[in-house]
Amino acid sequence: MSGLIPFSEVQSKPKRQKVKHLDNMARRDRVVHLLRQLEKAYSALANVHIFCFTFQMASSNIRYGEGVTQEIGMDLQNMGAQNVCLMTDNNLSQLPPVKAVLESLIKNGVNYKVYDNVRVEPTDSSFKDAIAFAKKETFDVYVAVGGGSVMDTCKAANLYASHPEADFLDFVNAPIGKGKPVIGALKPLIAVPTTAGTGSETTGVAIFDYEKLKAKTGIANRAIKPTLGIVDPLHTLHMPERVAANSGFDVLCHALESYTALPYNMRSPCPPNPMSRPAYQGSNPISDVWSRHALNIVAKYMKRAVNNADDVEARSSMHLASVFAGIGFGNAGVHLCHGMSYPIAGNVKTYMAKGYNVEHPVVPHGLSVVLTSPAVFAFTASMCPDRHLEAAEILGGHVKNTKRADAGLLLADTLRQFLYDLKVDDGLSAIGYTKNDIPDLVRGTIPQERVTKLSPREHTEEDLTNLFEASLKLY
Repeated sequence: MSGLIPFSEVQSKPKRQKVKHLDNMARRDRVVHLLRQLEKAYSALANVHIFCFTFQMASSNIRYGEGVTQEIGMDLQNMGAQNVCLMTDNNLSQLPPVKAVLESLIKNGVNYKVYDNVRVEPTDSSFKDAIAFAKKETFDVYVAVGGGSVMDTCKAANLYASHPEADFLDFVNAPIGKGKPVIGALKPLIAVPTTAGTGSETTGVAIFDYEKLKAKTGIANRAIKPTLGIVDPLHTLHMPERVAANSGFDVLCHALESYTALPYNMRSPCPPNPMSRPAYQGSNPISDVWSRHALNIVAKYMKRAVNNADDVEARSSMHLASVFAGIGFGNAGVHLCHGMSYPIAGNVKTYMAKGYNVEHPVVPHGLSVVLTSPAVFAFTASMCPDRHLEAAEILGGHVKNTKRADAGLLLADTLRQFLYDLKVDDGLSAIGYTKNDIPDLVRGTIPQERVTKLSPREHTEEDLTNLFEASLKLY
């Protein structure tokens, strides 16, 4: 009998099977319910667009080499250009870079018209004047020969001539403008940079002073980036010492700010359409390569390039650094130094920068950016100390045995020494600002959220006030 199953167990087996079946159904229902809850949660997150885990790289085609400007006429001929708009400024119109471009155009039988009234540090009024010139003709290609002011002005002229129905503020960055996407096609634009600083030949950004607010703003859209950047290092040999210095400071800050910007995967919200993805997306693995490399070149060659205009190697290297940093910040973005620089330039009183042949007071862009850099990087370092330490080491700082908590102070001191060696004015007070001006400078920074929101550290108006105060004196 030991091999027989008890009758009681025979009767209870169907019950156990039924209970097991019910348990399986319950488990299945719970899994289905959980999956549905997850689906709803995912759908809610997708609609809110909390984080953006995507970045996009965009840059102009770049051609580099000594004397490469002579090819531009052939490029235009290859494009089938019938009527070219060449933009430059009054000073450059008589100098070798513009003459080299014109010689190439004439040699290749290219029809062109010249607009040489670009304003150094352009305003909305000067942009509109260039736009009016562009709208009078039917241009099929644009050529910009000059620094950032010329290239940015030419981008705006091309944009609005290609969208004649648009209001000026339609494409200007929010919240000052409407920040509308650019849908229509633009004409090709070839940029020939003559300074080693802005990197505008690589980017879809055009900056100007908005006179009504006494602050800089701009247009940021990949649609306006040049089709081709012709980078001829021979053009940089004509830069005066202070122009070389201030242009180089722009490269320095482009590299530092893009390398330390809020990472791309911490940005929010994710755009509902790829067309709406901003040009400035936060630091990312590809931009990091360009920014870090640009910083190394600045550390090695900038002082030589400023102190000796005949140092072809140094000036050529800084021209390339400008391109590298342009690709880096053109996709990653900049943050507080640039955001704070816009009211510094926009509220200028009487300061007349050396080396600039202009009739109006001007704080060159690179100078307005770099004057706050020691204070800014001392402030932001706590969020990514290793990157700040790495930047300090590249620029010559002694990082051995430095604590991560001291990364900002070390980078700030390294920057001060770098600026002192290059004879930079002693802070905002040296260019005409006092403590009484700081509220206006803070107010001018607040609308610059296109860049300030990329700061790795969140900030308040009080923080901005403290940063401006700390920048009144550098040494």
